[in-house]
Amino acid sequence: MAIKNIELVAEPKTPHFVGNGFRVHNFIPSGYRLDMERMSPFIMLDYNSKYNFPPSQIPKGVGVHPHRGFETVTIAYKGKVAHHDSAGGGGIIGEGDVQWMTAASGVLHKEYHEEEFSKTGGEFQMVQLWVNLPAKDKMSQPKYQAIENSKMGRYKLPDDNGFIEIIAGEYKGIKGPAYTFTPVNMQNTKLNKGGKAEFSFPANYNTAALVIEGSIKVNNSEIVPTDHFVLFENEGENFTIEALENAVVLVLSGEPINEPIFPHGPFVMNTREEIVQAIEDFNNGKFGHLED
Repeated sequence: MAIKNIELVAEPKTPHFVGNGFRVHNFIPSGYRLDMERMSPFIMLDYNSKYNFPPSQIPKGVGVHPHRGFETVTIAYKGKVAHHDSAGGGGIIGEGDVQWMTAASGVLHKEYHEEEFSKTGGEFQMVQLWVNLPAKDKMSQPKYQAIENSKMGRYKLPDDNGFIEIIAGEYKGIKGPAYTFTPVNMQNTKLNKGGKAEFSFPANYNTAALVIEGSIKVNNSEIVPTDHFVLFENEGENFTIEALENAVVLVLSGEPINEPIFPHGPFVMNTREEIVQAIEDFNNGKFGHLED
């Protein structure tokens, strides 16, 4: 099988705050050709690189906001987040855990630093992804998947090189627990210095990697530093990641959803008419009620 080469390496842009609790670099969509169509089914990626929040008696975060037409996936690397929604769901996303929320037909949502973490402060590091839904599923029932770290698939690499945590999809036959509407692979690659992992995904899948910790070498050639984003070409299937120091790399690969994308703020639908309907439904209280 052919090598999947790098198309581009994107450095982190100047961070901005989402609410007052998430200091993020935006990689998708961005001016690096990383638009929603190119990255489908991954239509948004905000990365809260490692940041030290001071102690606060009032938890920082994002107030009540709506979503429709896609899924939000929050991956916690440092710190803890509490969340609540208008369907009565909620919980705490601890270090190493993932919250996979299918907004679909619509929810109101809010997320804040977990109360005890807020009081002590400390290092905070998170990824939030938006995963698009195909048209036939955009108006399905909202739901949650609370994926604890201990429930993830795990593949131990040989020679004490590290391991792969499989959130969604599979790695060498080991499957992740997340249910997905279209084929999605989402894996945390945790490598010891000098460790190497091989990956193989279909050539047409949109495939990328975000360096969370350390620095890596891709395909025995290109060095990628911490907090940088790698986009692979849609040719070839195989690539390797080698850790130049202890490293954590989020690897993403998914089958594109070849349908029109019409985004408007927290709504991602297929047509302008569907966006107008989403706004109307939100204004008429059809997303439920949630106290700020």
